[in-house]
Amino acid sequence: MSGARHWRALAAAAGAALLAGAAAAQTLTLTPCRLAGVEHEARCGRLARPLDPARPDGPSIELHVAVLPALARHPRPDPVLFLAGGPGQSAIELAGHVQRLLGPLGRRRDLVLVDQRGTGRSAPLACSRGPGELAGVDAQVAHLLACRDELARRPELGGPDGLRHFTTPRAAEDLDAVRRALGAGQVNLVAVSYGTRVALEVMRRFPQTVRRAVLDGVAPPDMALPQSSALDAQAALDALFDACAADTACQTRHPALRAQWQRALERLPATVTLADARTGAPTPTWLTPDAALPALRLALYSPLLASALPFAIDEAAQGRWQPLLGLGQALSAGARQPVVAAGAHFGVVCAEDAPRAAALPPPATVLGASVARLYERVCAAWPRGDLPAGFDTLAPAPAPVLLLSGGLDPVTPPRHGERVRDALGAQARHAVVPNAGHGVLALPCVRDAAQRFVDAASAAQALAVDVDCARAVPRPPVWAPPAVEASP
Repeated sequence: MSGARHWRALAAAAGAALLAGAAAAQTLTLTPCRLAGVEHEARCGRLARPLDPARPDGPSIELHVAVLPALARHPRPDPVLFLAGGPGQSAIELAGHVQRLLGPLGRRRDLVLVDQRGTGRSAPLACSRGPGELAGVDAQVAHLLACRDELARRPELGGPDGLRHFTTPRAAEDLDAVRRALGAGQVNLVAVSYGTRVALEVMRRFPQTVRRAVLDGVAPPDMALPQSSALDAQAALDALFDACAADTACQTRHPALRAQWQRALERLPATVTLADARTGAPTPTWLTPDAALPALRLALYSPLLASALPFAIDEAAQGRWQPLLGLGQALSAGARQPVVAAGAHFGVVCAEDAPRAAALPPPATVLGASVARLYERVCAAWPRGDLPAGFDTLAPAPAPVLLLSGGLDPVTPPRHGERVRDALGAQARHAVVPNAGHGVLALPCVRDAAQRFVDAASAAQALAVDVDCARAVPRPPVWAPPAVEASP
C-alpha cells in the first residue's frame, strides 16, 4: 500500500471509530464562572476521565474545562481549542492572555481552554516550593525526587504507577473526549510551544476532527530534550554575539563580548553580592554556573530582554551578576507565565524525550550541560509512561496547518518547524519571523494572519493567507544604561 493510501485508510478507520464512539460520549455540563483577566463571564465544567484508559473501572481524574463563549448570536460550530505550553502549564490560568491573543477568533467561535491532566486543577502534579532559583543541580534533583514520592501517594493516582499516565498521547485522548462532550464535530487548534506537540498528536490520532491548526513555536515529538534545547540555546547565543559584532553601537560598547562571556563563566563558582529579594539589601551569595546559566537562556527567549544581555554579560565578567540574573527573573516572573507543574513536566519529558536523548552524545556546550545533568538524573528515577506505536512519526496533515517560528528562538527555532512542514506535506505552511523569539502570535500582524487563516472558508484560501507581514520586524537595538550626568 502506498504512503498516501496508507494514511487515508488510517484516517477512514479513525473516522469510523469516532462515529462509533460518539454515542458513548459523555456530556459536559458548563456553568457560569469568572476567570482571572477575562472581562466577560465564562462557562466552566469538569469531565471525568480514567487515569488509565486500559482500566476504565480504575482510578479516575477530573479535567477542568473553560469556555469563553463567542460574541456572535449564532457562533460557528467548530470552536477554537487553545493548547498551552510547558509541558506543565495551565491553559485556564492563561485565560486573560488567550482572550487578548485570540480575541478576534472569539467573535465567531467559542474559545475552549482545557487544563491538561497534571496541570492547573486537572489532577495537578505541582511540587511544593523548591530550593530556589540559585540552587545547584544536586539540590534540585533531591527536591524533584521528593516531590515524585509525595505525588505518588495521592489517592487518585492509585500508587506510584499512576504517574506514568501523564503523557502527550493521554492528553490527546482527553482533548478528544472534551470535543465529543461539547458536541463539536471539528475543532480549530491553536497551540504554543509544547502544546504544538499535543496538537500534532491530535492530528495523528484523530485526523477527522481537525479543521485548522496554528502551531506557534513547533516542538515535535522527536525533539529529544534537553539535548535539542542545548544546541538551540547555544545557536541563539552565538547569533547574539555575531549580531553585536556586526552592529557598530554594540561593537563599540562591547568589543569582546564572546570573550567576556567566557571570562564571566571562569569566575564561577564564587561568592557574589546580590540584592536580597525581600529587602534589596546587598547579600553575599554562593553562585555556581548551574544556577547562572538558566538566567541567560531565559533572557534569550525574548529579543527585548536579550538586547540587554551584552551589558549584563560585561557586568558578569566583572563579578557583578545582578543584571544577568535579573533578566532571567524578568521573564519567569511575568504575569502571563502560569506555574509549571513539575510532575506533569517530567511525566512528559521522561517518557517522550529522555529515551531518545539517552542515545545521543551529551551536549558539548556549557549552556546545555547542566540542564542535561538535571534531566538525566530525574528521568532515571521517574515513572515512565508507554507510548503508542508511531508516536514520533508525523502523518500528512489532514487539514491546513500554519507553522510559526521565531528566528531568534532558543528552544523551538525554525529548524524544527521546517522538519515538521516537510513531514506534513502540501497542507502545511511555515512562516518565519527572523527577529522574533519564542512565540510570534503576539505580533499584531501575525495574529491577524492567524485569524484569517482560521476564518478562511476553504483550505486553498487558508493556505493563501499572507503571513510575511512580520519579516521586516527589526531586532531591538542593543541596550545601554542611561548616561549619568556629573554633578557640578
